[in-house]
Amino acid sequence: MAYVISNDCIACGSCIGECPVEAISEGEIYKIDPDVCTDCGTCADTCPSEAIHPA
Repeated sequence: MAYVISNDCIACGSCIGECPVEAISEGEIYKIDPDVCTDCGTCADTCPSEAIHPA
């Protein structure tokens, strides 16, 4: 089960460098590609706005 980014995302970029499989793409609200995400949770641990949660 992949992680998802909610509308609480502030597009700060802190999660992008933490993703070991580069599943996160930039945008007004960042997105996680569920086909690439390995469910490691590293991005959620890094998110200052707590916008990343398991799907």
